[in-house]
Amino acid sequence: MLSDIRPAIVSTVLLTALLGVAYPLAITGVAKVAFPFQAEGSLVKDPHGRVVGSALLAQPFAKDEYLHPRPSAAGSNGYDPTSSGGSNYGPLSADLAKRVTSDAAALRASTGHQQIPDDAITTSGSGLDPDISPAYALLQVDRIAKARGVPAGQVGKIVAAHVESPVLGFLGQPHVNVLMTNRALNVIVPKSPPKAS
Repeated sequence: MLSDIRPAIVSTVLLTALLGVAYPLAITGVAKVAFPFQAEGSLVKDPHGRVVGSALLAQPFAKDEYLHPRPSAAGSNGYDPTSSGGSNYGPLSADLAKRVTSDAAALRASTGHQQIPDDAITTSGSGLDPDISPAYALLQVDRIAKARGVPAGQVGKIVAAHVESPVLGFLGQPHVNVLMTNRALNVIVPKSPPKAS
């Protein structure tokens, strides 16, 4: 009987060691060497080495001197990485229509623009999309420049420099990573009080 069970036990132990331990460790090692930033979760650190976020997850930037992300339905207050997901409202939902209409009206009033990019008022499927469209990013340039007391052209150049092309030139859409652009704004255009008019 032991001779019948022994191959099964040996196979289980061998395959567990090979596929459950050795293979994951090898893949992790290769990833850390070939793609160290991504293998560590695309964590973004400040000059003191403190983690300030991940380039893969949206954060609730709300101050005028920063790019604002897409709205989020992740968690009760949005942007909760432990509760990723959309609102699950259907296209005929009165609550969704009310929120989108209200957000669009507020954005039109604050920017003076009648054309509002879709991603400025709609949530992503995960609620944690770290990217926005170039159109939505450029819509925010005047507000950021005013809050930082610098010409809009200076902020516009930073935003334009952070527009990422589709992968391989055709997979996806051009996009702007909100966290990485805001970090660049802090370095290149430190916040200063608006000039008196």
